[in-house]
Amino acid sequence: MLLHALKIIQAELETHLVAYGPTGDEGKVLLENLSEGLTSNGGTGTRDRLVVSLVNYREEKALKNLPTYVRNDATLTARYENQPIYLNFLVLLTATHSSYEKAVLYLSRGIRFFQSKNVFTQDTVAPTTLLAAQPLNALDRLETFKLILDLYSPSLEEVNHLWGTLGGKQYPFVLYMLRLLDLKFEAIDRESGLITEVLSDFYHRNSGVN
Repeated sequence: MLLHALKIIQAELETHLVAYGPTGDEGKVLLENLSEGLTSNGGTGTRDRLVVSLVNYREEKALKNLPTYVRNDATLTARYENQPIYLNFLVLLTATHSSYEKAVLYLSRGIRFFQSKNVFTQDTVAPTTLLAAQPLNALDRLETFKLILDLYSPSLEEVNHLWGTLGGKQYPFVLYMLRLLDLKFEAIDRESGLITEVLSDFYHRNSGVN
């Protein structure tokens, strides 16, 4: 599910860059571990690209106390299952162009795209994108989703830690918080009928002496 979400964002951004103005291969968007790409083979595989990388996550604790059952009024049953895990992901968008001017140019185009479209649902994403981005295993696919990308502004200390962790020199970049992605496996613990009526019979004891 997470892979499907990232590939949807990757494909939508690349479609926008191509439509913005075809400029050869410079508008290519990669879904890549940036630290691996910049250290292997001299970093040539991820140069002159916009690279989308997953760098951190946070659990949405406000949604931890949701009901553990789903009521079906049509069949008068209740399905019990574990709660989904609601996560927010920190996504790094990096421009690795050899020319600093091009890096800033393409990074700004990426920022403008997410400014104009920061919510992705199955109704707003192109059908071709959904088809091309979906994983082979149906269990890994998003069926209904609402991906929201919010700009995240790190402090200088956080930036220093981030690029120190990635192990490379700093490139023009921007961070987004991808929220709310619910991760769950469709496994039902148990299923039972609903209580639709409560019958009570009251009996009065004879207070007389036998």
